[in-house]
Amino acid sequence: MQELFNHPAVQAGLAPFLVALITAELFQRVKLSGLAIIAGFAVTVYLASDFTIEPLTASRKIVLLGLIAAAAGLLLSFLQASWTGPFLAVLGGAAAIWTAQRILQQQSQPAVMLLWGTGCAAYVAVLIWSMDKLAHEPLRAASAATALGIGTGAAALVGASALLGQFGLALGTAAAAHLLIQMITNQSLPAGRSFTLPLALIAGLTGCIAVLSAKLLWYALPILAAIPLAAWLMPLPKQSPRIQGLLLTMLTCAFAGGAIYVTWRVAGDVPL
Repeated sequence: MQELFNHPAVQAGLAPFLVALITAELFQRVKLSGLAIIAGFAVTVYLASDFTIEPLTASRKIVLLGLIAAAAGLLLSFLQASWTGPFLAVLGGAAAIWTAQRILQQQSQPAVMLLWGTGCAAYVAVLIWSMDKLAHEPLRAASAATALGIGTGAAALVGASALLGQFGLALGTAAAAHLLIQMITNQSLPAGRSFTLPLALIAGLTGCIAVLSAKLLWYALPILAAIPLAAWLMPLPKQSPRIQGLLLTMLTCAFAGGAIYVTWRVAGDVPL
């Protein structure tokens, strides 16, 4: 049994999917099914790593900030103020710089450190802002989250970072469970900021650290950042949630596939 739990496919795929599926079902009546994201991520952290804080490495900062984001998202789920989304994006950018601080400090040139720091902050801020636009559109949010998580995780794995890859894949499979319930029941399932905020922050930080410390290409990040924007802007026909979900998934997964593809080509030293 222990060997089964130690298998990467179980840790980053099956376990977060099942836990998220159960969580979404249990909490949908109180409109807190968005907690499926952090539940799925937490079980992967438990199986693949741990919740120890010290020493406070970049990966442990991601776990800590993800848990804080889930709690904050739960508190802010019912806040409709227009300034909340941009404010959370700014905080996310600051969190990106803090998470990557030690890696950035290793850069010998201040200009390079500033460039990478600004890029990471902008990437996380864009993800948080765009996913926040989907907080009250659960079908779009779940489709974008599935593609963003799987795209980030698979690209990180190709870029030679197993733990970061598992973080991303856990998000994607947890979101897929949320999406699957909507498509099976043909009804929307509440998401809210308890879903979108931790998803965007963890995926954003994971992508940034994978670029800085592994071999994930920096230009895979703009492709990944386009996923929630595409899900937000895509016009949908007046069809059932099942059909709409399929269309959204096809679009968002195309961007995820693009990010994985360019990373694989370079990681395999294949000319683009």
